[in-house]
Amino acid sequence: MMIKNKIILLVGLMGSGKTSVGRRLAKKLNLPFVDGDQEIEKAAGLSLVDVLKCFGEKEYRAGEERVMKRLLQGEPCVLASGGGSFVAEQTRKLAKEHAVTVWLKADIDILYSRTAGRKHRPFLEGCDDHLKNKLESYIKEEYPYYSEADIVVETKEEQVENTVNRVISALKAHMKAN
Repeated sequence: MMIKNKIILLVGLMGSGKTSVGRRLAKKLNLPFVDGDQEIEKAAGLSLVDVLKCFGEKEYRAGEERVMKRLLQGEPCVLASGGGSFVAEQTRKLAKEHAVTVWLKADIDILYSRTAGRKHRPFLEGCDDHLKNKLESYIKEEYPYYSEADIVVETKEEQVENTVNRVISALKAHMKAN
């Protein structure tokens, strides 16, 4: 199985498990783990919340695209993308060329339980009263883009290790078929 020579790009909405699944997946596959959001913070020298506040969403997305371009042309790793980064056409195009994409697909209840009360999610800031509505609008807007991923793995209320094992099984099946 040739997973080791590829970038494995995890995509999905905030709360879908990209970082927690990604860290464990990387460890199991003996690959480096890279968190797209942390790379944006490093590049900007600011937290994601501050990048958004200081520069606005358009510049935030432009910076995210530059970071994803660099990462997707880099060394094999498990890469957890920022929540909305896969919406960008350039990112999806580069991912098709350089990565195997895995959509961690979560339903609204799982996303809600994992994001409610979290302070480090810039696109949910100030949404406490209408968080479910905000998440539903993200589902409507972004799931069509995520559906372009090579592999879809439903995330459930389960041990992260179980999700990781299901991702590995899906990756093996994908590599065998391609």
